[in-house]
Amino acid sequence: MKHHKVGSVMTTDVVRATYGTPFKEVARLLAAHRISGLPVVDEDDKVIGVISETDLVARQAATPEPYEPRRRFAFLSGLTRGARRQAAKAHACTAGRLMTAPPVTAHADDTIVEAARTMAQHQVERLPVLDEADRLVGIVTRRDLLQVFLRPDGEIRDEVIEDVLGRTLWLPPRSIDVSVVEGVVTLTGHMERKSETEIALSMTARIDGVVGVVDRLTYRLDDARLRTEEHALHGVADDWLRKM
Repeated sequence: MKHHKVGSVMTTDVVRATYGTPFKEVARLLAAHRISGLPVVDEDDKVIGVISETDLVARQAATPEPYEPRRRFAFLSGLTRGARRQAAKAHACTAGRLMTAPPVTAHADDTIVEAARTMAQHQVERLPVLDEADRLVGIVTRRDLLQVFLRPDGEIRDEVIEDVLGRTLWLPPRSIDVSVVEGVVTLTGHMERKSETEIALSMTARIDGVVGVVDRLTYRLDDARLRTEEHALHGVADDWLRKM
């Protein structure tokens, strides 16, 4: 089964900053390119951090009013690490001081599912994409990952028939009816074993672009019960052998 890779949906023309890029230039880059974040790279094009609109807003929000007494850094020692980091960003004048590090990234050969899990786990909206040498080659956003659900129904149907039913289960052509409507796959037909239906349903659900799977499969033999009995028999035999 083929899974779409991050490299196939990422944007390769990446707007980036360096450690010394001034704060106002970062703001200009975000506004000019209508993006909400960008990576910060070193001289070897390796990502050392990321900056989002949230970082810029936090920086501006922490800027004191003209007549407000200036906060002293002496109070930073009593703050948590996160609070100290936010306080430091309030006075950041460059991308390197403003960025969030270490960066959360993906590799071009990661699957879209892996990238989506990374985004969800770290609650980020974009991932800098790295090559084999960990250099920046692209950027992928949530919107990019959603492109997988734009796969044509006919393309999804062909993959179910060829990869799941044909190559994996070795079933003859047209033995199982496969229909796909708006990404929802319906499998209809009769199979020999219950385990085969479980494999068909599970693998179909993992295909890129599948929204849901409707199970209309029947089977002749419930081999789940047989596998349980075989396991029990092996357990009895193992106990008997251990006593010898």
